[in-house]
Parts: sequence; structure tokens; C-alpha cells
Amino acid sequence: MSETPSLAALTRLLRRLPGVGPRSSQRIAYDLLMRKRELMPALALALQAAHEQIRACSRCNNLCEAEVCAICRDSQRQRELLCVVESPVDLAAIEDSGAYLGDYFVLMGHLSPLDGVGPEDLHLDRFAARLAEPGLREVIFATNSTLEGEATAQFLAGYVPAGVRTSRIARGIPMGGELEYVDRGTLGRALLGRRDLEE
Repeated sequence: MSETPSLAALTRLLRRLPGVGPRSSQRIAYDLLMRKRELMPALALALQAAHEQIRACSRCNNLCEAEVCAICRDSQRQRELLCVVESPVDLAAIEDSGAYLGDYFVLMGHLSPLDGVGPEDLHLDRFAARLAEPGLREVIFATNSTLEGEATAQFLAGYVPAGVRTSRIARGIPMGGELEYVDRGTLGRALLGRRDLEE
């Protein structure tokens, strides 16, 4: 069955989403058109609003709709602790654990030379500015337990000023695992059982 140009364009765009292959993109497109057509205008408006309103926090690089995100504005956070994560999804997973009340820095990725992701893609200027803030006592690297995540943590540890502890979440996170798929209890124990990065 041949697709119309509009349907072909929709399936091509859906295919660019993570975890959506050719068959899945086609199924989603057909489902929207046949069963959920009433969602399409609202979905288009939500996508447009997100595109126009969501930006990076100027302090921690998390996604937000203001200059500074709600976590950075929260005066109850422990400013002496800084947890470095790869994505906003990882930040949300740690927040859901309830085991951490410090600040964050969101890299929006990890070092991956094969994918063309280098240090210049990790917002190092904002990271350096955050590290320069007074009172910082510890930087916790909560990058994924993959080779890329480990390499990213080791590389970024070189930016941490002397006298500031660097640690790595450890216990309970399997090698090759991604934070967004780890349950809250395990993630909380991993944060509480973190170890010094140079070990």
C-alpha cells in the first residue's frame, strides 16, 4: 500500500524519535490517523508550545520555561552538592528517588567520538561557571554506567577545582544500565553509597 506524501513525511519524522523504527513509525502514524485523529491538533499545539517555550536553565542546563529552573530557585537545596547527569530524564529519576537534595548540572549527552559528540557539546562553559560558585564541597558524577558515561565522568573530573570532592554513584546501578530505567530505591541507594571518583 503506497503512502500519501503527508503520511510518508509523518512516518519519516516519527522514525527519528529514539526507539521508533520503520514499522513502529508507520503503526503510530496510522493509529493517529485512524483512531486518535482528535489528538493530532492538540499534539501539534503541544509540540509547538514546547518548541517555543522550553529552554535550558542558565545555571544547571536543565529544561525549563524560565531563565532559571525551579530546582535552582529552591532555597532549600543543598548548594554545596552538585550532581552531574547526562539528561533531564536522569535528573527526574534521581529526584523521584527522594535521596538527593542538592543541585544538578545536566550535560545533555555524554562523550561519544563515534557519534561525533565531543567536549564542546557538553556545555562546559556553563559547567565551569557552576563549579566556580562559592561553597561547592562535592561533585557527584551520576552519568550512566556505560563506557561513554564512565569516560565522560573521568574527563569532567579534571574540571573540578582542587579541594572539592569528586564521587561516582556506584552500588546498585548495573554496568551498561541507564538511570531512567532503574527503580527509585536502587537509585537512592546508589546515591547514598557513592564512592570517590579516583578509586
